Amino acid sequence: MSTALKILVPVKRVIDYAVKPRVNKAQTAIETSGVKHSMNPFDEISIEAAVRLRERGFPKVDDIVALSIGPAKCSDVLRTAMAMGADRSMHVQVEPSEEHGALEPLGVAKVLKAVAEAEESNMVILGKQSIDDDSNQTGQMLAGLLGWGQATQASKIDFKEGEEGYVRVTREVDGGVETLKGKLPMIVTTDLRLNEPRYASLPNIMKAKKKKMSKHTLADFGVDETRRLKTVKVEEPPPRQGGGKVEDVDGMIAKLKELGAI
Repeated sequence: MSTALKILVPVKRVIDYAVKPRVNKAQTAIETSGVKHSMNPFDEISIEAAVRLRERGFPKVDDIVALSIGPAKCSDVLRTAMAMGADRSMHVQVEPSEEHGALEPLGVAKVLKAVAEAEESNMVILGKQSIDDDSNQTGQMLAGLLGWGQATQASKIDFKEGEEGYVRVTREVDGGVETLKGKLPMIVTTDLRLNEPRYASLPNIMKAKKKKMSKHTLADFGVDETRRLKTVKVEEPPPRQGGGKVEDVDGMIAKLKELGAI
């Protein structure tokens, strides 16, 4: 396989991170109507990582493809991805189920597998999780389906001279950092410390309108959209009770005993 990179970057449209989520009246999901949406922050980091690899110049990056699976409005985040530097994009249109919500991680991983094979990608860079469901499963499932190596929660992605066809990924672990070396093709999931994504400039936003965005359905990739999970109920956490003050250590111990904490 050529050492030139063909990078696939999945991106997800989620409720903007600055918006406080609200449970809908039926208590079946988070209210999304009339709420600001944007690209999942971890996916912004993934796009930035792919573009920086191209800017570095080694190894050569032949293609950066952004992919989103979801409703028609996902085209907005794909335009943003192309404005940040992706060459083209693919939109697999899937409407959320009222009973089961969005496509589950396994379904997403199956679509990504089909696309990676069709596009002959040799690297997939994706966020370690999305901030709406926090599943943290798609990258790992995709690696299993493809039979590729994986490095999760990357804080650094590096290619070294003399190690063509290999990638080094640094990840934070308890008490320090761990560096993994893997052979392409490879799955890498990104963590917050990997980079700070750039803002899409107005000229690049205008250029993105001319870049190709292909439309697809799950049937195009032979993927069944049957959901296996059902959300039974969604509730907001109970309001946090106020704290109390004690005069000294003895008072604190007495209060803890009263509460049954010691």
